[in-house]
Amino acid sequence: MNEPAWDPLFIAVAPNGARKTKEDHPALPISPDELAATAKSCQAAGASMIHLHVRDDQGAHSLDSGRYREAIAAIREACGDSIVVQITTEAVGRFTPKQQMACIRDVVPEAASFAIRELIPDANAEKDAQRFFAWVREAGIQAQYILYSAEEVARFEDLVDRGVLPPGPHFLLFVLGRYSKGQISSPQDLLPFLQAARQPNPWSLCAFGRRETACAIAAAALNGHARVGFENNVMLPNGERAPNNAALVEAVAKGAAAIGRPLGTAAELRRL
Repeated sequence: MNEPAWDPLFIAVAPNGARKTKEDHPALPISPDELAATAKSCQAAGASMIHLHVRDDQGAHSLDSGRYREAIAAIREACGDSIVVQITTEAVGRFTPKQQMACIRDVVPEAASFAIRELIPDANAEKDAQRFFAWVREAGIQAQYILYSAEEVARFEDLVDRGVLPPGPHFLLFVLGRYSKGQISSPQDLLPFLQAARQPNPWSLCAFGRRETACAIAAAALNGHARVGFENNVMLPNGERAPNNAALVEAVAKGAAAIGRPLGTAAELRRL
């Protein structure tokens, strides 16, 4: 009997995040040119997506649409269509759901990530969210829904069942751990998410700390996908500090090759 073929593995790079600075790592990309160079090197290493954050003049997290457009243009000039550009709506305690939604409506990116607990914090937010996410789908934006626990997986599926979110399939991101000093995620942290999921949605994970690569390869072995990069981790699997984001992507790509799973392209990801 023939074995079923692997689905392609999509590796996303999250090269900077909302919190880290060049004091955390001198190769952390912040400017449009730095982000473009990082996107190009990570695509060459095996990434099909870049998860994009931009900063204000003080280096703080920003949802400014002009800054997003500038960064996206620089990446497109460097990479063409060879990498999917996903922008974040992360609140970081600064932005309201209305501000997060306004950013997406203004930029109209090809892809965006949304934390359910931020965009739909309670039942009072459901009507606005229903209208917004219907628009996201109509606009052709690839949505990735960020979930931080098994309980959030169950809540997400309830929102879909009740029509607050559009029908699936959906692209999910399971976050293993939290933004906290010394956080080290482990592959077994993925299990509660998979046990809670009833619907067969494509999913990815991100993880904190030096076991990020191990978590990503565990996802690859379970037919999931992975997001790696300086946003969550700056360490290589051997415990040394990574010289750049591309080295973290390359580590996952090598792990995928070791288990025989092919890497997916941006074009394949856009068809997901």
